[in-house]
Amino acid sequence: MSDSNEAAPPTITLHPPITTNTTTDTKPAQPPPTPAWLQGKWHVTHSTLPMWRSKRNVTITYTALPDGSKIDDLVEYQALDGSDKVKSVHGVDTPAADCAGWAWDWRGKGWLVIASSRWEALGYGDEDGEGERQWAVTYFAKTLFTPAGLDLYSRHPDGLRPRTVEAIKEALARVDDEDVRRLAGGLFEVKMDGSRKD
Repeated sequence: MSDSNEAAPPTITLHPPITTNTTTDTKPAQPPPTPAWLQGKWHVTHSTLPMWRSKRNVTITYTALPDGSKIDDLVEYQALDGSDKVKSVHGVDTPAADCAGWAWDWRGKGWLVIASSRWEALGYGDEDGEGERQWAVTYFAKTLFTPAGLDLYSRHPDGLRPRTVEAIKEALARVDDEDVRRLAGGLFEVKMDGSRKD
């Protein structure tokens, strides 16, 4: 039986990174995602970041902190080599100044407190309008330790539907930013095998 939701891909519009775009006045077509919308667990389904090539079942869980503006950021993953051990990276996201709610400054916790980075949403939506198949495209600015990169997120443990992935790729190819278009050409699928039991 075919899935009626597969009949047409979602309409996707993405904007250039606000934090690095100095040539044009970026005016996103949608309001920024609210902290409440971002909250919860996301599955990283596709990426350009080299660190995810050797990982599987990568998730990011956002939890609002009591101050109302910052977000607890917990990344969890397993190694691709078959080990079932779940590793994690913990940090805190603070809204970036002058980015209209689209970008966040990440700071590591514990021994990673010296590490920092900036990420922002380039667009987001829902595959079926029912809240169970939300998606987001995020951009990570270059740091001393990592290159600039893109991630695709899905709320659903099965990941994004193929038509949604293609629609996102097409939207990335139209973004008015040469670096984003170049990065998009290197998107790869992050393995999701359902072996995590958390």
